[in-house]
Amino acid sequence: MFVTFEGIEGAGKSTAISHLAEFLREQGHDPVCTREPGGSVLGRSLRSLLLDARTGVLSSRAELFLFLADRAQHLAEVVRPALEAGQVVLCDRYTDSTLAYQGYGRGLDIEQLRSLDQMATGGLKPDLTLLLDVPVRCGLERAGERNKALGTVVAEGRFDAESLDFHERVRAGYLALAAEEPDRFAIVQAAESPEDIVLQCRSALETCLHLRGRGLD
Repeated sequence: MFVTFEGIEGAGKSTAISHLAEFLREQGHDPVCTREPGGSVLGRSLRSLLLDARTGVLSSRAELFLFLADRAQHLAEVVRPALEAGQVVLCDRYTDSTLAYQGYGRGLDIEQLRSLDQMATGGLKPDLTLLLDVPVRCGLERAGERNKALGTVVAEGRFDAESLDFHERVRAGYLALAAEEPDRFAIVQAAESPEDIVLQCRSALETCLHLRGRGLD
């Protein structure tokens, strides 16, 4: 089963993944936790280019193709092998991030993005996408506090430094994508307490499994 986590900066995806992975382990499963960019060997180098504020201005198309290169290698190296082995994959960002950030945020053509992403992914879609939705100002404040605590204000701050309008467009894009595919998306109210967020994620996962009438395979 392939589960992706989406949302603006500071939505709490990493925390949600950590708790959901622990829940799955308690159920006797061995989930794979991964992320984009940076889930593969190549991706770790690309992550530093894409997220480091010192990278400077990337053209929208250069940024896009770096993300797609990361995704193609990530699927080949990590995601597909895990799915073929019957594991649950929990992935921090995937295709919907490209549509939200490079499409709605940067203004690139959505249908062209879908076509290019299809080439990178071979058409692999998540079984479930958890969209952690939070007001932009709240998310950016959280992201800033997190990066200060981790010492990554510069190393992972390139998108945090974008304008408020950019992040509002990204958030609106995510909500539009969720409205297009309500059967795949579950919107998690991420302004709630961490405990409540985890419960929402667990409930969405259990509902997805029930609707498919199968176990975690």
